[in-house]
Amino acid sequence: MNKKLLVYDLEQMPYGDALALQRQVLDRRQQNAIDDTLLLVEHPAVLTLGTRGDYANIYLPKETLAEQGVTIFEVERGGDVTYHGPGQIVGYPILALQDFPGSIRGYITAIATALIELLHDEFGIIAEQRFDKYSGVWVGENKIVAMGVAVKRGVTMHGFAFNVNTNLTHFDWINPCGLSKGVTSVERETGQPADFARVRDLVVQYLSRHFERQPEIRPLSELTDQLAQPTEVMP
Repeated sequence: MNKKLLVYDLEQMPYGDALALQRQVLDRRQQNAIDDTLLLVEHPAVLTLGTRGDYANIYLPKETLAEQGVTIFEVERGGDVTYHGPGQIVGYPILALQDFPGSIRGYITAIATALIELLHDEFGIIAEQRFDKYSGVWVGENKIVAMGVAVKRGVTMHGFAFNVNTNLTHFDWINPCGLSKGVTSVERETGQPADFARVRDLVVQYLSRHFERQPEIRPLSELTDQLAQPTEVMP
């Protein structure tokens, strides 16, 4: 496990700001000017529409959502409509895809398997990965991890949304992923709120293992300083 996984905790950051940062990191990774990177973030309430997105799956008018401070972003990941909000761990792995067996499917399976093992080992929650239109991680008929990725010039972006202590009533605003299925969280499955910071650390631990990377937790200031400098391509 010689390769690094640089991990940056964006803490609570608006979706638009995190998306702009993600795209900057993507550009640097495409140029081989930065190591594989994992951005972790908790967003204020926001809706995102993927490449198969249908506004009919958003039940509330834009004006009503805007009154509650909720914006809608159209993005390049796969899938339909997804909710992000407080109590949810959102992960954006920005990695060179060539290092994963089976290409994109192997990469997605690595993420899902890591989170399935975390749920089982740490909380006794039995989950499974589903594919096709039911992609993601499910507990029975309820989704606990939504996944939607994009690949740009061989580098991944976007990623997953893991419901930890999420307010699940906010999913009533949408038809999640256009599937007319339910959602759940660690809190709902265990009957009590989880230690959010601990779960975030566990996400890093389990993902790093399945990515076969050595995690290095770095301060966000280091990343922003690096992005402000001219690109220096690594050997």
